Amino acid sequence: MTMEMKDTGSVVLTAYHPHSPARIPGMEQSFVQDIPPSHSPTSRKSLSRCRRINRMLSNESVPPAFSRSNSQASMDSTSMEDFWCEVASIKESREDGSEEAMLLEFKPADEGELEAEWLQDVGLSTLISGAEEEDGQALLSTLTRTQAAAVQKRYNTYTQTLRKKNKHTVRDVRDIFGTSDSSPTFDTVPVSPVSSNGIQLPGQKPVWKSVSSKSCLDCGTDKSSPSITEELSYDVSFSESITVLPKTQEWPKNQRFKKEDSALPKFIVRKSRFGLTEVGDLSPEDMKKIRYLSLIELTAFYDALGVELKRNRLERVRGRENGLFGVPLTVLLENDQKKVPGTKVPLIFQKLLLKLEETGLETEGILRVPGSASRVKNLHQELEAKFYEDTFDWDQVRNNDAAGLLKMFIRELPSPLFTVEYLPAFIMLVEKISKIKLQLQALHLLIMLMPEANRDTAKAFLQFLKKVVANEGKNKMNLWNVSMIVAPNLFIYKGKRANQQEMQAAATTAHVVRLLIRYQDILWTVPSFLISQVRKMNEAAMNNSKRQLMFDKGVRKLLRRKTMERERPERPESDIPEGVIRVYAPLHSKVSMAIQLNSQTKAKDILARFHCENSHGSSQNMRGHIQSLHEIGGNIGQHCLDPDAFMLDVYRANPQAEWVIKPKAS
Repeated sequence: MTMEMKDTGSVVLTAYHPHSPARIPGMEQSFVQDIPPSHSPTSRKSLSRCRRINRMLSNESVPPAFSRSNSQASMDSTSMEDFWCEVASIKESREDGSEEAMLLEFKPADEGELEAEWLQDVGLSTLISGAEEEDGQALLSTLTRTQAAAVQKRYNTYTQTLRKKNKHTVRDVRDIFGTSDSSPTFDTVPVSPVSSNGIQLPGQKPVWKSVSSKSCLDCGTDKSSPSITEELSYDVSFSESITVLPKTQEWPKNQRFKKEDSALPKFIVRKSRFGLTEVGDLSPEDMKKIRYLSLIELTAFYDALGVELKRNRLERVRGRENGLFGVPLTVLLENDQKKVPGTKVPLIFQKLLLKLEETGLETEGILRVPGSASRVKNLHQELEAKFYEDTFDWDQVRNNDAAGLLKMFIRELPSPLFTVEYLPAFIMLVEKISKIKLQLQALHLLIMLMPEANRDTAKAFLQFLKKVVANEGKNKMNLWNVSMIVAPNLFIYKGKRANQQEMQAAATTAHVVRLLIRYQDILWTVPSFLISQVRKMNEAAMNNSKRQLMFDKGVRKLLRRKTMERERPERPESDIPEGVIRVYAPLHSKVSMAIQLNSQTKAKDILARFHCENSHGSSQNMRGHIQSLHEIGGNIGQHCLDPDAFMLDVYRANPQAEWVIKPKAS
């Protein structure tokens, strides 16, 4: 029996394909109870609507449609009150006309289309077209065993579908992976037996040596956190480090989320000798390759866990082409960059965050207590008219109204901040994966997949939420409170329908937001195994280019002629001895320096030496800028190095690179 939910017909979770049955377990009938007036800051109308939603979800006449096998059904009734009141508040703001209706339309997938789109999205369109493209070959040459298996599985499905449809002849998978029988072997990147998900193999020695606390990234630290910490390793791909799993990965029937912040484990990421790399430290070209590899790795990771990776197929997005609210992020940033070059986060979003950080972090119930609907509506209209003219009076904006505008901005994005395409994967990582460390690894790869504009905006938002939680003593908003309020704004959008099962994913989405806030410092780092694969991919592409040049007769003829015209032999490519690098610093008075590396030389040592040499004659251009050492060229596009990176190790990984000191990109 299915119950129609008329009151919630304008909100729908984006995490499920509308053309396929959702597989969200049923919830306890007592999941949400009526909310006591003392707990709700909403208006009488909102409170009444909130109660109606709760009664519908706890209706005894509705039998559970699915066995409760995981965490969606695992919240006590009082822990989700704020979530449902926020849903009611969102619905009310849409009904009074303060938010415009924009619908996301999905298209069903024909057989084989999902696999074809996946191959294109991972940069392997060459497997579909049949062309011998260098980039595709370079990417395939870097894959690990599990990654290659994931690619082969999708390509097999795609080719089998085409053969059934008799469209055209396709390449045999054995021609791509070099296999000769039905039990393929892979020519893939060798992987050392190091676990990165907390499972140590028999006879395996720990990968990390003892280091000082400054040499690690620490997430989850607070006074109430458990004393036991777990380490995360980025040296080996997540999918390769998964050992034999139990037959079922479902949660125990009585498993419940614990809403206390201390229930989340504390993780640390030890810095390898290459240091840590943040998403903004790599060139856009290399980050594009990181996205290719992240999707392949995420797919292989889910395959290894026995979880299906689902993606929504968005057909059309209707959004405004100008203004502030309801405008696609990319369009908004293009407009903002004309005003402030280099802008990575929309200016209106930055201003709302700044307003709340300056005056609202200590406001009790910030984000939870709604502002006046009429004031927010008027401020919305006034901002649209005056923001770019710099005539808007921010002093008139109350903190709760600013919070309402911030949430409205996120909700009105034509495509959700965490992208429609991968919202099912965000949900599945909690529904089907019980261990938080594995959830975090899946979440990490999903963050790597996000478009740059979405990721930068999400980063600014999560950093703000972290500050809100840090002021819990005054604003009474702990991590779980904040997660419940933010979840419906991030994971619910305006659509044509809603059903009980989709609404019941409340606890899941709140837990995802909680992980995003708590472990965000980990999520913004690029796993080192992905950077190693990008290096190998770039090296393979360079080798292919060299081979092509050698076989180009015209080029060979030109080289011979140039050789004969030389009056004297050229100086060797490099006259710098092994282990010595020449560092360039265009903004310093002393623009270059040869530096002998040893096993203990770090990037910060080189920066300190330049600072000492130039302390009395620094260029005016350098003052006021934080300088960083960059690795440029060779097998990487551009890489801003961690100050703690050991330079001899980096040099040996990329001996053809140039080394430049310049300001880090903001």
